[in-house]
Amino acid sequence: MNKQRRLAYVAIREVSQGNHGAVSTLLRLIGVSRQAYYKGLRRTETVWEQRDTKLKERAQCWYDFHHQGIGADNLLIALQHDAEITFPVTVKMVKRVQRELGIHCQIRVKKRHRRKESEQHVLDNVLNQNFEVDGPNQVWLSDSTELKYGMNGEYTMRLSGVLDLYGRRLLSSNLSNTETASAEIQVFQRAFEASGEVHPLVHTDRGSAYTSGTFNHFLEFHNVKRSMSRPGTPYDNAPMERWWNEFKLRWMERHPMAKTYQELVRLVEEGIHYFNHHNRSAQRNGLTPDEYWDEAI
Repeated sequence: MNKQRRLAYVAIREVSQGNHGAVSTLLRLIGVSRQAYYKGLRRTETVWEQRDTKLKERAQCWYDFHHQGIGADNLLIALQHDAEITFPVTVKMVKRVQRELGIHCQIRVKKRHRRKESEQHVLDNVLNQNFEVDGPNQVWLSDSTELKYGMNGEYTMRLSGVLDLYGRRLLSSNLSNTETASAEIQVFQRAFEASGEVHPLVHTDRGSAYTSGTFNHFLEFHNVKRSMSRPGTPYDNAPMERWWNEFKLRWMERHPMAKTYQELVRLVEEGIHYFNHHNRSAQRNGLTPDEYWDEAI
């Protein structure tokens, strides 16, 4: 028996209570015999139906928990780590449930009309798009992005961050009016304070804040190796660009715009906590960035 028919039987039972002849009338409308009706009411759910109900319930729960921003692969990971799901789940099952529940992930819009990558080899691009590392604090990426707040989004702030390439864990962040050397020094100072005595390869773009003498003298003091993206080649810093994209699409755009600076600070902090503590990925074997780091330490 399908779910719609069973719901119809339950509705008939509720509506017909105390109304003589109501059952016969309603059954004639839906074209069902009285025998089939009472048999259907007595029927218990099969194991498959019970699992399907639980799977849909938990899938919707995790989809909402992640602010309706995850697709089938990440939803599968969440369900596989769900204590209430005590049976095997496959991506095919997840996609079926998504179709039946009408849920889908909002995809990132591909950016077009970017400048063609330069063929010139730039010596200080030490990272050279080698985004695979085998431990924490080997490579740090940094960049900043613009966030808006206010009644009509009339105010803007720059959010700077330091991202560890291992597990894509955001180590530190800083909000400032503009991208300045002092703002970038502050976000790196917080990263070093949180990480201790480490000497990673630091990769940034060629923004004025990152090319300033003040900023580079600060990094020299921490004995790190520098790497910079080639001009017009944003893919050289692709993991950082992707992190900002995900942060805006799956967090900032799924919450009401902050009206005050204090609300913006709180929203940003909660978003960073979410991505570090709750965002599971198949690239991390189904772990969150924090869990991935804990395994490595």
